Amino acid sequence: MLQSVREVAASASINPTTGATTATWPFADAARIEATLAAAARAAQEWRRRPLTERAALLRNMAAELRRNSDQLAQMITLEMGKPLAEARGEVEKSAWNCEYVAEHGPAWLADEEVATQARRSYVSWLPLGPVLAILPWNFPVWQGFRCATSALMAGNVFLLKHAPNVQGCAKLVTELFANVGFPAGVFQNLHADIADIGRIIADPRIAAVTLTGSPAAGAKVAAQAGAACKKSIMELGGADPFIVLADADLDAAVAAAVRARFANCGQVCLAAKRFIIEASVATKFTEAFAAAAAALRIGDPLQAATQLGPMARADLRDNLEAQVNASLAAGAKLVTGGKRPDGAGWFYSPTVLTSLTQQMPVVAQETFGPVAAVLTARDVDEAVAMANDSPYGLSAMVWTDPERGRQLARELEVGGVFVNSVTMSDPRLPVGGVKLSGYGRELGRLGLLDLCNAQTVWVS
Repeated sequence: MLQSVREVAASASINPTTGATTATWPFADAARIEATLAAAARAAQEWRRRPLTERAALLRNMAAELRRNSDQLAQMITLEMGKPLAEARGEVEKSAWNCEYVAEHGPAWLADEEVATQARRSYVSWLPLGPVLAILPWNFPVWQGFRCATSALMAGNVFLLKHAPNVQGCAKLVTELFANVGFPAGVFQNLHADIADIGRIIADPRIAAVTLTGSPAAGAKVAAQAGAACKKSIMELGGADPFIVLADADLDAAVAAAVRARFANCGQVCLAAKRFIIEASVATKFTEAFAAAAAALRIGDPLQAATQLGPMARADLRDNLEAQVNASLAAGAKLVTGGKRPDGAGWFYSPTVLTSLTQQMPVVAQETFGPVAAVLTARDVDEAVAMANDSPYGLSAMVWTDPERGRQLARELEVGGVFVNSVTMSDPRLPVGGVKLSGYGRELGRLGLLDLCNAQTVWVS
């Protein structure tokens, strides 16, 4: 039985708009953790034998349940992490879409793959691994869970959600949905474990695999723990995604997209554009229009329909972002707009655009997780690509240029995904993931589902 290393404590849900605590959530003690792992192990043996058609049917029912509860889920998202209500509803709808898409295509993806050999029959079967532990962040408190769980459950795995401490209200609501839809007990569980217990949970033989979305430091620690126990792991570790605008781009479209790519969810998105690399001949025009559009964003209560930019999710996140901006300004960066905390309550930070930057300044060299855009100028396309690749991260990139030219440049960019004349997004139809410090493994699409399977070779003579 797992032994906890500390006395039971609790986390808190704090409304980022007001700073008021709305709920407290006790961490699981050793007995609770043991009961959760035992239930997962029992459920795994039964769930893996359920027909694919039955798993798919439950996912379709979950899509409908998500839509029925959209308003309640969206309000909880907004109250716990500050996302504007319209964006929160979009997050719920995307989760429902993912359930429907995987339900439709999952059975075909998981069908045995015949391989011609001298055997009477030879093929690859895609079998479940077992209980999957998912360590997830707060920035998309509903979508993050469904992005991982939908594929895991379709593959026949069971799912343990170790969600961020500040969004346990969302974790509770999502867990209740799985029970309401009729998923068997133990197939999806919320495990509100303290970080001090994670290493022992990973090492427990009942855990088959680990997936984490978070910082490179967190990923390195969890990956090392999983590796020590010979457990499969998938790591999505953030990024400093480049947004490249070349001279032949549609500037009006690029500026409008740049605002969405940087400031959606208050800039708290792994796949967000963070480094804007603009070809010199259009740099001034782009920067002026981009800064004006950023400054015009309506900041306010995310529960109000008119709000375009809500607060950051936590006070410490705002402190860290402000420190990155101030250090860059001290090193010679130029503030075009923003760079301050609005007066009043809540963890708001004004949309900020910086120029006159070097690759060494914090807002360029580090991941900025908030409403701050770093604008750099490149002499030509070759320098733009070199600047984009000059980063320890490699999650995704956006390129604004002639479509065929953009397709060719994609092969030169050291990232997991390239979006030509588009904003980076995760899409249930395509895999998402990165290289370098942005992690390894894939989620979503067929590749994301198969990454959570045992590829079993079968040879029949």
